[in-house]
Amino acid sequence: MIVASSLPVSDPLDRQNLRARALRKKFVQIAIVVAVLLVLIAFGYAIRSNLAARGIAFSFNYLSTSAGFEISEGLTYNFTDPFGLVSFSSEMTNAQALVAGLFNTLKVAILAIIFATTIGILLGVGRLSTNWLIRQICFYFVEFVRNTPLLIQLTFWYVAVVLQFPPMAEAPHLLGAVISQQGLWVPSIVASENASSLTIFLLLLAAVMGVYALLDRKRNHRIGCLTIAALLIVGTLYLGFPLSLELPEVGRFRATGGVALTPEFAAILIAITINSSAYLGEVVRGAIENLSKGQWEAAGSLGFSRHDTIRDIVLPQVFRVVLPSFGNQYIGLAKNTSLGIAIGFPDLFNIYGTVANQTGRSLEGVIIVMLVYLLMSLSISVVVNVLNNRLEIPGVR
Repeated sequence: MIVASSLPVSDPLDRQNLRARALRKKFVQIAIVVAVLLVLIAFGYAIRSNLAARGIAFSFNYLSTSAGFEISEGLTYNFTDPFGLVSFSSEMTNAQALVAGLFNTLKVAILAIIFATTIGILLGVGRLSTNWLIRQICFYFVEFVRNTPLLIQLTFWYVAVVLQFPPMAEAPHLLGAVISQQGLWVPSIVASENASSLTIFLLLLAAVMGVYALLDRKRNHRIGCLTIAALLIVGTLYLGFPLSLELPEVGRFRATGGVALTPEFAAILIAITINSSAYLGEVVRGAIENLSKGQWEAAGSLGFSRHDTIRDIVLPQVFRVVLPSFGNQYIGLAKNTSLGIAIGFPDLFNIYGTVANQTGRSLEGVIIVMLVYLLMSLSISVVVNVLNNRLEIPGVR
């Protein structure tokens, strides 16, 4: 019997053939990339020639001109101050208007990702609950949300819920928050009178040590980091804690203090959070059901309750499985923020439309918006991949 050898090829002719084959593969890949770039360049040249034939110049100079319109909410970057975030005003440039829209888009996307992930995990676990009522509520909730368009849900939350809140004079108070037709005001964390550079530095250092403890896999390191963080917090308490809680105060027509959320922002945040949580819940449910039943049986034989089994055994394994699917949902969530234009929320896409209508620079504007959304999606993918690699078990693929 002849056994094929797994040793490296020693024949010089075979090695030369392997190198030639590798070079051909690289050449084909480079040729494809060059061909795609040439097509894009030709496409751009054709567009620019057609615009020039109609007397339309392709230029981004409009970004530096005054916007001339107001935005209901949103912070923008003050280019004269390297650390300045200021409220947008009509005297600012179109570029600063787009930055304000981007700020609103990121604000909704980041908060919706956090809330949707939390609710989605609860829904996924609830779908497999031993309690019949909880299981049915989660099932019908997920099915209803997944089978109705997001735009319809957004309109419902805005028209039928948010705009039906009581006026400011009758606004209810819930855990310090004020809920009214004019918007939502929630308590905020602000610098206290005892704040100083030293106490702020100590508090930030404690936060960094706490995050590092959560990410470190070694138990001794985690205990050491948490101990240092606790000592730093005690030091800030001794010197004067630099933060305090500011509660909103109700006036005749509006509230002051705290963080103000416009009705449009509240509606789109609720709609996107609820919609995305249903899909994330199904991802979690599918991952849990794909786990071996031996995991549950082994946990039961060791005396684990169902709650402890889910928390300590099931969910840690599920997170390693669902992260890629979560990343896809996060990317879709970020792009869905563009639906805010339906209720007048000044996100990036809405601001682009206003700028394009006033300047006539639709093509230049849509290129900017597409690139921004592309960078957002790529950033989410990078973060998810980093977390996925971080949670990967060494030696297991």
